Amino acid sequence: MGTPGEANTICLEKCPDYKRVGDVLPQMLDRAGLWGGRELCGLTILVKPNLLRSVPLACTHPAVVAALCAWLRDKSARVRVADSPGFGTAGGVAAAIGLDRALAPLGITVEPMASGQMVRLACGSRIRISRTALEADGIVSAARVKAHSQMRLTLSCKNLYGCVPGLRKALYHTREGNDPEHFARMQADILGALPPVAAVTDGVEAMHVTGPANGQPYALGLLGASDSPVALDEAVVLALGRKIGDIPLQRAFLLATHPDSLAGARRRDYPLCEPGDFHAEGFVLPEHLLHTSFRPLRLAKSCLKRLWLEHLA
Repeated sequence: MGTPGEANTICLEKCPDYKRVGDVLPQMLDRAGLWGGRELCGLTILVKPNLLRSVPLACTHPAVVAALCAWLRDKSARVRVADSPGFGTAGGVAAAIGLDRALAPLGITVEPMASGQMVRLACGSRIRISRTALEADGIVSAARVKAHSQMRLTLSCKNLYGCVPGLRKALYHTREGNDPEHFARMQADILGALPPVAAVTDGVEAMHVTGPANGQPYALGLLGASDSPVALDEAVVLALGRKIGDIPLQRAFLLATHPDSLAGARRRDYPLCEPGDFHAEGFVLPEHLLHTSFRPLRLAKSCLKRLWLEHLA
């Protein structure tokens, strides 16, 4: 993911509709030099989309996930697609948004995040991360650009919270969410606990006003790809006309000791478009953030609903 002084290559491209993703994204991935151009033959690569719930705008678009998986297959990688939705099951959300149909020609099915192991993060928190993520040789976080009522904006790094399996995401919200800055740091530290992570950003049609589930569509027309999810997220924040420090998770990276987040210690290489080439007038993010912890009753209802859905699956 880069070291201090090393340039992170960030490929940003204008893409006005999803019909063009299959042509545009592979060329971007070739330019981005994922994992330093490492040979992917025989490696297991986990594609981690955002499958929050059975609402198309709340999820990474199937065209983006399918184009990414096809590119990885062309590199002879073993591709898995998995997530731990906040509402419903991975298979159920994939079927509802058409992702299962988009991946069928590749012979890939969407999996749930398997149970995992306890990991102590740099911030001191102990959380369980799915072995589906921990056992991969590499991960591609394929996130949709969305406003977020608790974190203001959710991008590639926030998407990695889905590597926490099942109900534990809600449990950690309750346990860690009383201090929003600590909660952001905890999520930032997840990146350092995972195998090497690259990133693809789906901002062709973004979500704004509120989120991550019930916001409004915004035609941003942006695709992104980089070997560094931190660098890519910062570029998207700038493309939206915002300051990096205004986004809690990006601010946590700036304050942490992770090499990718050392302000002033990195260079950026934009071989295609630059953040200033995008115009996001009227893109609205929440000004006042909600508390990140879940109330006990809400947590209990969420747990019971998820267990019921998993039983039906």
